Amino acid sequence: MQNRRTQRGPIHRRAALAGLAASAAVAALPAWAEARRSLAGRTVLAGGPGGVFVGLQSHPQTLALEDGEVVLTLDDGPLAGPTERVLEALRLHEAHATFFLIGRNALHAPGIVRRMAHEGHSVGHHTMNHPWTLRQRSFETGVREIEDGIRAVQSAQGLAGPGIATPFFRFPGFADTPELNGWLSQHDMLVFGSDLWASDWTPMSPERQLSLLMQRLNRARKGIILLHDVIGQTAAMMPAFLAALHAGGYKVVSVKPGSARPALASAPQGWSSHTERMIRRRA
Repeated sequence: MQNRRTQRGPIHRRAALAGLAASAAVAALPAWAEARRSLAGRTVLAGGPGGVFVGLQSHPQTLALEDGEVVLTLDDGPLAGPTERVLEALRLHEAHATFFLIGRNALHAPGIVRRMAHEGHSVGHHTMNHPWTLRQRSFETGVREIEDGIRAVQSAQGLAGPGIATPFFRFPGFADTPELNGWLSQHDMLVFGSDLWASDWTPMSPERQLSLLMQRLNRARKGIILLHDVIGQTAAMMPAFLAALHAGGYKVVSVKPGSARPALASAPQGWSSHTERMIRRRA
């Protein structure tokens, strides 16, 4: 059996330094743009008939990512100011994210939605009004929220026609229902949960948020990450977070619509839904 020292490769050694690098990056925020280091990783084409559900915090499977690979997802935008700062940080690090947009927000900021698409990000859907929760609405109301949100986002993006350009969806608060999951499957949607998050709905300093997120990521070493581009502390953290990803040897995987199911990884034995426990506590 190998000991811990011989098991650790170069990417693991870099990850051990990521916390220090993150702290240094936060301290040097005014000069963060000087180090334009690419985080661009591979592209995963995902889709296919029958829909796909991914993200271990909600589902017993996730995207099959390699050690050091992350998928960046950001919810609830767009919002002028914070979302634009996030986009600029991503642009300078050549990293592509998936944005799950609220329809009404997209209609208020169509220029930002078009910038997302122009710069290579995936523009996904997060209902029209972000109700909490769809479990407290009828099935018909839930479908209307989803459909109206898709139409609004695609209108803001300048797309016409009945099809769904990017069939990616995330439930507000991860509060799905069997009926709506069935509807999404019939429409061949890729439904995102997440594998880890920064808990950025809790007020904290950007430095504290960065430390928390990197601790979680360095334990997991990969995964679908949930953030919120409309939150000021997250927008302030993004340059340092991307610098910390580079210091840790991580790469950002871009997820794009495809015609076949992506490679998936099953949850470990004994899996249970973390988000389901959270939803019950909030109900």
